[in-house]
Amino acid sequence: MMYSSRRKPVLYFREERRFLSGKCTVYKLFGLCMVLLLVSLLWLQLSCSGDMSDRRPPLQQAPPPPPCPPNSQASAVDDPSWGPHKLALIVPFRERFEELLVFVPFMHTFLNKKKIRHKILVINQVDHYRFNRASLINVGQLESGNDTDYLAMHDVDLLPLNEALDYGFPEEGPFHVASPELHPLYHYKTYVGGILLLTKKHYSMCNGMSNRFWGWGREDDEFYRRLRKAELQLFRPSGITTGYKTFLHIHDPAWRKRDQKRVAAQKQFKVDPEGGLTNLRYQVESRQELTISGAPCTVINTKLECDQNQTPWCLLG
Repeated sequence: MMYSSRRKPVLYFREERRFLSGKCTVYKLFGLCMVLLLVSLLWLQLSCSGDMSDRRPPLQQAPPPPPCPPNSQASAVDDPSWGPHKLALIVPFRERFEELLVFVPFMHTFLNKKKIRHKILVINQVDHYRFNRASLINVGQLESGNDTDYLAMHDVDLLPLNEALDYGFPEEGPFHVASPELHPLYHYKTYVGGILLLTKKHYSMCNGMSNRFWGWGREDDEFYRRLRKAELQLFRPSGITTGYKTFLHIHDPAWRKRDQKRVAAQKQFKVDPEGGLTNLRYQVESRQELTISGAPCTVINTKLECDQNQTPWCLLG
């Protein structure tokens, strides 16, 4: 019988069974020996190949990469020449992005040159009430974290040009950097606005700033009286010879007009007996970590709350 080549493996085993049942002729014995020899050789080859594979040396694992060399540049955190204190630079803010783009990298570079540890907190008012600088500074103090121990109440449109100005820890008392003798616009003796440094302890002694001042101005005049009531000694720069050119004022009143509408109740020059950190009401909508021209800052988007029975002028105009 003839078989197709596609079935050869099966025919091979059938022919082998018939082989064993037939007469043992010389040719059959010779053929049987050849088959056994081929099977033996095949088995020996498979066994040897298996032994060789078992005897192969194990693959060597690649050595681990060498550790990165330590950074030879000491960071500000490890450098004792930067001192132990850290400044929270608090910027009350609303819709002044052109000024912010200049302010953040400028102040970051300025403070680094003076080896002042710092973080810049932009307290961005996102509600629909009138701007409230004092309340935003209160928010900044509460949200500044435990890693800072003093703060700067800093206008976004005022840049220090004289590197001799001191931004260090005001241990002895509040330090008014933008003093009336140096500020380009405001020169009256009781002025404490623009840039004021004080420890968190001293700020809490004043109960922060009054929350009653919606709109622009007068909140710093009221804070001056808080400093006096708390019996805190106010300090100002000495030995600065650059006069009114000590700061660059980058606000353009023609482009961005200030909200100067006031009612009679806002024209007070007495200390607000109840307002401050203790009655501040606000919500943090979000926090955003930004880098502006390589300078880091934290934007805290804040919604202030207004008791219209107490301060109905928060919606004036």
